[in-house]
Amino acid sequence: MDIEKNLNIVLDRVNKAANRSGRNVDDIHIVAVTKNVDIKNILEAINLGVRNIGENRAQELREKYRLIKQPVNWHFIGRLQSNKVKYIVDKVALIHSLDRLSLAKELDKRGRKIDRIVPVLVQVNIAKEPTKGGVLEEEVFPFIEQISNLKNIKIKGFMTIAPHTSNEEKLRTCFSRLRELYESVNKKQYKNVDMQYLSMGMTNDFEIAIEEGSNMIRIGRALFGERI
Repeated sequence: MDIEKNLNIVLDRVNKAANRSGRNVDDIHIVAVTKNVDIKNILEAINLGVRNIGENRAQELREKYRLIKQPVNWHFIGRLQSNKVKYIVDKVALIHSLDRLSLAKELDKRGRKIDRIVPVLVQVNIAKEPTKGGVLEEEVFPFIEQISNLKNIKIKGFMTIAPHTSNEEKLRTCFSRLRELYESVNKKQYKNVDMQYLSMGMTNDFEIAIEEGSNMIRIGRALFGERI
């Protein structure tokens, strides 16, 4: 596996997608998804300039955080169980998967205990897929209104996982709808909401996501190859 070659290919594709859509490539953040990736390969990616590391499991993030001493931003991108919050709340730069009130309250409680405001993204199930987590589109405003009074979390934007499909029109529709929702929430100027990140797009669809407004993409397979 040639991580340097893979990274350069990804960076080139990101740059071209940004140019096509009139975006500034420097505004687009790449989160390297390191689920089941060994420490050696993660360190190689970090040494090549990767600064955002994304983990799906609390235990794996906790262990890798202990072993990797380089100054990187840790992102939690998987479904987060409330009883695992305590293991990662002091370690993560951003939690991508806030999708329910009980989790918001736990994050707020744990943040208060360590005197930290926890940055989160609301996960939106924009495609209404029953197998995926996330708040439904029509529930987003009521959900934000419910949690905006929690003082130790700050909503920094949205995340979504698009349908696994080769249908470009369907992908564009999902991404553009979430961008519109993001902009609508931004205009509301809710308390404890600072809409900074739109995390959408993975290995299969990140170029379309960028063209539709994403400024944070989550890339695993294109960097590290297939993992079990």
